[in-house]
Amino acid sequence: MRKLSVGMALLAAIGLNGCMWAPGQHMSPNQLLRGDALQADEVELLPINAQLVASERAAVDTAAVPAELLDYQPEAYRIGAGDTLYITIWDHPELTSPAGNQQQPAANGRLVRPDGTLFYPYVGVIQARGKTIEELRSLITQRIAAVVESPQVDVTVIDYGSQQVTLQGAFVKTERQRITATPLTLAQAIGAATIDPIRADLSGLVLTRNGHQYPLDLDALNRSSVAPDIYLKAGDHIYLPYNDRKEVYVVGEVVRPAAIGFKTTDMSLSQVLGRAGGLNPLTANGNAVYVIRGGNQDLREQPAKIYHLAAKSPATFALASQFSVKPGDVVFVGPAGVTRWNRFVNQLLPFSNILNNSANTQDLLER
Repeated sequence: MRKLSVGMALLAAIGLNGCMWAPGQHMSPNQLLRGDALQADEVELLPINAQLVASERAAVDTAAVPAELLDYQPEAYRIGAGDTLYITIWDHPELTSPAGNQQQPAANGRLVRPDGTLFYPYVGVIQARGKTIEELRSLITQRIAAVVESPQVDVTVIDYGSQQVTLQGAFVKTERQRITATPLTLAQAIGAATIDPIRADLSGLVLTRNGHQYPLDLDALNRSSVAPDIYLKAGDHIYLPYNDRKEVYVVGEVVRPAAIGFKTTDMSLSQVLGRAGGLNPLTANGNAVYVIRGGNQDLREQPAKIYHLAAKSPATFALASQFSVKPGDVVFVGPAGVTRWNRFVNQLLPFSNILNNSANTQDLLER
């Protein structure tokens, strides 16, 4: 009788839990909450449907470039302190190459001093900083005409050392790049620096100019039909962040739960599930795919949002490929009802063995 009572109690417990975990039931915000950590008004449950996807996509324009960046067009190069010039006076090698024709051009170059001046024979000290190459050539021509009849003068910058662009962040090479007489574009600077393809966050590039920061989404720009040329100017600073702080977390009944980093502007829900190996075919409930958003905000001011995807329908996979997850999101895949049942039974069976052993021991003692 004692063994029968124990068995009946176990069957009753299994039956009650089986009823509590019946699959296919609708989940409300109250059912999603556990304990007193959150209140129902602090959670908003939203179905992932065509209307939701369309509204979110319409609110995002990641390929926009500030007009002031597009409007900037480089002027003629102006000489600065630190530049090295090669000044040619035709038919007068003693002036053009005082160190000898066999020397490298740099040996006969004229360095612009920190105060912006340079010295040239029969011309004297002249102010070179701030002048274009043509303006400096005209000035030297005028002054040297006093000693050279009909002078033919040419001026070339052989080393650009005054105007530079700095780079920092997820680049392979972060050496300063020089502004030359040939305008430098953002794409050229990034190409020369070489993006770290694994650790870079392509959506977070920041161009700082004159103390103002311009966020730029490289991924969106590259995906547009024609990426605009953004010309750089001296003093610009380019920063490309790492993606180690931009992750989405996939947990629950997937093949490989993981933290997945962002490399581009956004990532679709289908991409996230795919990188996690997809839904576990044996344990996952296709109607229980949730995206939890808002864990880093004040829930008293704005409720957390929980997006629900019923992934059993083939049509919903098209929605999953268009629904974008955001950094910090948690993608949760719930277990199927039979999975919950099996786990409960597996947890309960060792306990039932203990009870049966205890009952057998009690019977032996009573005999």
